[in-house]
This record gives sequence, structure tokens and C-alpha cells, in this order.
Amino acid sequence: MSLRQRLAQLAVCLQEPQKVARFQRLCGVEAPRSRSAAAPVPREDEKAEAPLSGDSQCRERLPGACGGPQPSGSDRNQCPAKPGGGGAPNGVRNGLATELGPASPRRAGALRRNSLTGEEGELAHVSNWPLYYLFCFGTELGNELFYILFFPFWIWNLDALVGRRLVIIWVLVMYLGQCTKDIIRWPRPASPPVVKLEVFYNSEYSMPSTHAMSGTAIPIAMVLLTYSRWQYPLIYGLILVPCWCSLVCLSRIYMGMHSILDIIAGFLYTILILAIFYPFVDLIDSFNQTHKYAPLIIIGLHLALGIFSFTLDTWSTSRGDTAEILGSGAGIACGSHVTYNVGLMLDPPLDILPLVRPPLTVTLFGRAMLRILIGMVFVLIVRVIMKKITIPLACKIFNIPCDDVRKARQHMEVELPYRYITYGMVGFSITFLVPYIFFFIGIS
Repeated sequence: MSLRQRLAQLAVCLQEPQKVARFQRLCGVEAPRSRSAAAPVPREDEKAEAPLSGDSQCRERLPGACGGPQPSGSDRNQCPAKPGGGGAPNGVRNGLATELGPASPRRAGALRRNSLTGEEGELAHVSNWPLYYLFCFGTELGNELFYILFFPFWIWNLDALVGRRLVIIWVLVMYLGQCTKDIIRWPRPASPPVVKLEVFYNSEYSMPSTHAMSGTAIPIAMVLLTYSRWQYPLIYGLILVPCWCSLVCLSRIYMGMHSILDIIAGFLYTILILAIFYPFVDLIDSFNQTHKYAPLIIIGLHLALGIFSFTLDTWSTSRGDTAEILGSGAGIACGSHVTYNVGLMLDPPLDILPLVRPPLTVTLFGRAMLRILIGMVFVLIVRVIMKKITIPLACKIFNIPCDDVRKARQHMEVELPYRYITYGMVGFSITFLVPYIFFFIGIS
């Protein structure tokens, strides 16, 4: 057997949903007995949504996934294409409850209910709740709530330069990951046997795991950006990287969202991206701040990248997430340009590096918490105002009914302007408007 054949066999093995289900059982997660006894009968609204989610029957044929590597001669790759487009369907069965047996299981996984599709995590028996909450925390390290707290905290309280460059790396890694998903078009692990504890990203494709990519890129970039800039023992970084990366990666298998192959591919893909693009991060950040026409180039480039990627697939949360990533990156970059040119928040000179961590005092801690409180309130207000403005405006321009916001947002003409403009303003607020408020009230 050749090396290529062995690698193909290994890929098929790592993609099997049975391995995901086995890991879940090892961690104390099992499906209700009633689900294994009989397959649930689809409801009428599930049938109506079938064109959107794809033919779920093609998932039943596999032990693996119907877009992934298959053994030669197998008929498992004969999955029907999505209506109106090519590629294998992301036929993921909704996380709907089956009829309960005598021992009523608890719903575990409703923390990321999909507000656009109404899906929730499946009913499941969870016997190890500490592990459940640990992996819930791990999966949140790749979600919007974490990002909207993590990046502002770096920019407002720790080191604006490191914060900006972390955002540049995050945007690049996440954008390439989302585009690659929609090009490869492999579906999520089949359920059953996998228990879907979280379904917020269920309408997206699976390969590679962008959670794994983010969970790999952020801690590695943090160490690379801070070690020569701040004084601290390198062992701290060497402990942080594997712990952070492992927690995020394992949490996606635990939640039933990714196969082992998705995780490994996401990790290796991120290492490749960092190896190629990390040397240019300094140049990109300097360009964003100092070039005369940087805002026009930034906005034009991010829009062009968005237009390219938004044509790759039918509706899913991937499209909106990509617009959100690009909008946030453009807003933060434009805000840093304005901040630099008005002299509002300058980086420390190179001759005083490496920086020494100041002693933690009550005053320092209080000012940091005050900045977080005031800044996040302002950012959330901007987000709400822009959402209230952009969605009705886009509906009016493109003659789309806006009485049901959830349905309206599934139109590309509404989703993309809403996400791009709203999160562009959020990013601009983080790097310019909020620091200006801090300067005005004397807590910068």
C-alpha cells in the first residue's frame, strides 16, 4: 500500500463520526435511549427547511461525512448537490428533541441557540458536568462574546500595538478558514451517532474548524508579539499555547461540531498561515496607521474580499460571520489610522523596550475596570443603534419585508450591509471613539 493510500485511509478514519461519539461518551455525554431505539419522524417545518439544510439522508449513508475522503469504489460519495448550487449539502439534522423515556434527560447545549434558524442543542444525558462547563468555556473562546471582550481589553488596558496586530492575524486566519470551508464543503459529523450539544454553526460546513484555527492562532500570536516586547518568563507562553489550543479544539469535538480530521486540519492550516503571513504583520499595521490613503484602501480591500467570498455558497451563518470579521477588521484598522494621526494613543518608543509590567494597585485595577465598563457600554450602544438603522434601511432599499427580522437577515442584501457596517462601526469605536472618551474624561 502506497503512502498516499495510507494517508487517505487515515483521513477517512479520522473523519468518522463514531470517533466523535466515542469521545463524547468518554466525557460523559450520551444520547437519550429513545433516539437510538427509533429514528425521529421529521416535522412539517423540518421538511420545509430541507432545501436550506440539505438532504439529511446522505448523512445516514456514511460513517464519515459525505464530502470527505471516501474509500475507492464506495457509493458513499454519491450525495446530491445543494439546490441551486454545486457541492455536497451540509445536511445536518436539526437538534430536535425525541420523545423522552422514563429518565428525562437534560438539554445540554442551549447556550448557543441559533437565533436565525431556531435550532437548539439536543437533549442529552450529561454525567460529567465539570467537563461540560469546561468545554463550554473552551468553545466560547472562539465566539463573538469572547472576541468583543478580548480585543478591546488588549487595546484599552494592556498594549494597543499587540491588540491591533492580534486583530490583523485573527481577521486573516478566520477569513481564509471561512472561505476554505465553503470551497471544500464537507458537512458536519452525522447525528446520530454524534450528539449535537451546540448547533449555532450547524448550517456552516465543517472543514477546517475555524474554532481550532482561532484557538491556535491567538495564543501563538500573543506569545510571538509579546515575548520580545514585554518582560516575562517564556515558560508562561509555552504553557499557555498548548492549554488554550487543546481546550478549544477538544471542545469542538465534545460539542459534536467537528470531526478529529477537521480539528487537525484547522491546526495545521493555521500554522501554515502564520508561517507565511506573520512576517508581514508589522508592515500591515504600520501601513494602516501611517499611509495617507490607508482608510480607502482598507475599506476597498475588505469589501473586495467580501464580494469574492460571499458568492461561494448559499445562505448560512458563515456568510454573516465573514462579513462581521471583515467589517470588524476594517473598522479597527481605520480607527487606528485616525487615532495615530491625531496623536491620541501613541505606541511607546522602541528604546524603552522591553516593557515592564507595572505593579498591580487598586488605582490601576479600578481604572482598568472603569475603562472596560464605559467602553463596552458605548460599544454595545453603537452596535444596537447600527443594527436598528442598517436592517430596516437595507430592507427598504432592496424591497424586502422587514416585519420578520430573522427572515429578512437571511437575505444577502440585508445580512451583508448589516454585518459589515455595524461591526465596522464597532471596530472604529474600539480604536478611536472609546479611547477619545477615555482621554476626554481623564482615564486614558
